[in-house]
Amino acid sequence: MDQIIQHKETQKTWAEKSLAYQMGNIGSEVSRSLKNRDKPYRFTGCFNRALELFDFTIDALQEKQEFAKLREVCRAREEFCDYFNGNSFGTNPQKMQRYYDQFVSLIR
Repeated sequence: MDQIIQHKETQKTWAEKSLAYQMGNIGSEVSRSLKNRDKPYRFTGCFNRALELFDFTIDALQEKQEFAKLREVCRAREEFCDYFNGNSFGTNPQKMQRYYDQFVSLIR
């Protein structure tokens, strides 16, 4: 089944944005996912948009061969997915949100 791209315009220019910008926007979707966890219809959209933005960022970092940043983003994606699928890492949602908030403060 083909993946539905929700951020078509974003996909074209995403790699040109700073990592802080990218992570701040990912953080917005992470925040929405956390807030809407008990509302399946809303949660699914937020979760999928976050994954899409993570994937755009991962693709951009791979192309730029920025491997240290790539590891960080892949780890953040892994933690995000794990939190909503059993939380075997024991992630604290407030700490996860603070992680993304620091990027938002960099782009303001």
